[in-house]
Amino acid sequence: MSRVAKKPITLAKGVEVSVANGTVTVKGPKGTLTTHELPGVSLQQENGVLNIVLADGADDKFGGTARAIIANMVQGVASGFEKKLELVGVGYRAQLTGKSVNLSLGFSHPVVFDAPEGITIEVPTQTEILIKGSDKQLVGQVAAKIRAFRSPEPYKGKGVRYAGETIILKEAKKA
Repeated sequence: MSRVAKKPITLAKGVEVSVANGTVTVKGPKGTLTTHELPGVSLQQENGVLNIVLADGADDKFGGTARAIIANMVQGVASGFEKKLELVGVGYRAQLTGKSVNLSLGFSHPVVFDAPEGITIEVPTQTEILIKGSDKQLVGQVAAKIRAFRSPEPYKGKGVRYAGETIILKEAKKA
C-alpha cells in the first residue's frame, strides 16, 4: 500500500462519512460532497478517524488516490477552499453583479463570468477576485477559467494571475 494511503484521515467536528451503493458521501457544515468508490478500496471508520483499507489481492494503485480525494472532501465540507486571483494591467478591473463577475480585461467588450452552483465569488478590491467553495476541484477549475480569459503575457506581465504566482518576464527586442 502506498505511503499516502496509510495515513489516517481525521474527521473534524460535525463531519459525517457514509458509504452506500458504491458512493462515498461526506456531510459537514459547509455542505455535502459525493464521489464514487474506487475499485478494491474500502473505508473503515472508528473514533473520528477514517482509514483506507485495500481488499486482499487488489491492486494498490487506487489507495493513495482514494485517500487524497476523501481527505480533500473532508477538509472542504469542514473549512472550505479558496483561491485568490490578481488582475495586473492598466484598466483591468473586476466588478461583482449578483452571482456573476464583470471583468474589464482590455478587450472591446466586458467579459461576464457566471459562478457555478457551490462557488462563491468575492471582489474585495477592483483588482482582486476571491473564489470560495467546498469542492477543491471546482474551485481550481473556476479559477483556471477566469485566468484563461487573459493569462499573463511574458513581456509586461499583464493579465489575470494567481496570488503569489511568479511570471518570468522575457527581455524585449532591442533596436
